[in-house]
Amino acid sequence: MYGLVNKAIEDMVCSHFGEETWQTIKQKAELEIDAFISMEGYPDDVTHKLVKAASEVLGLSASEIMQAFGEYWVTYTASEGYGEMMEMSGDNLPEFLENLDNLHARVGVIFPQLQPPSFDCSEQTEESLHLHYYSSREGLAPMVVGLVKGLGTRFDTEVDVTQTQSRETGADHDEFQINYKAKTDES
Repeated sequence: MYGLVNKAIEDMVCSHFGEETWQTIKQKAELEIDAFISMEGYPDDVTHKLVKAASEVLGLSASEIMQAFGEYWVTYTASEGYGEMMEMSGDNLPEFLENLDNLHARVGVIFPQLQPPSFDCSEQTEESLHLHYYSSREGLAPMVVGLVKGLGTRFDTEVDVTQTQSRETGADHDEFQINYKAKTDES
């Protein structure tokens, strides 16, 4: 994964738990990296070690950390210069989810070694859809739940995300039922 991901984990931990906690997590992960470089590629194992160490230090499950990270990722990437690219990907939650593969294609121009996941939407109604998530990486489905919730916040939309199918139980991809409703002044 690119260093941008690991920098975002660092930023999330430091903003919620402080620099000292981040140093403890890095030490527990046994990483000898002083600072992550956004545009540099790192083995996926580095990110997995950080999540595992954060889980142990913070007393949260890896799934809870990945979900929190997914939510954080939406605001982090917007603040790190990708906001315009995100704005071009949709004006509301379902439109944005429909355009995720196009967004990743544009990001791939900046990060040529990017191995992005693929997303597909089906069974879409005015207030629900099924999101199909395909990735060569394992264990990131909780992050998708957090991403969708973060996007709900971005688009001022109430979201309820339920994983309906999992690679961990033998399915060929992860699938999520997403119910959403744009907030109004009365809600």
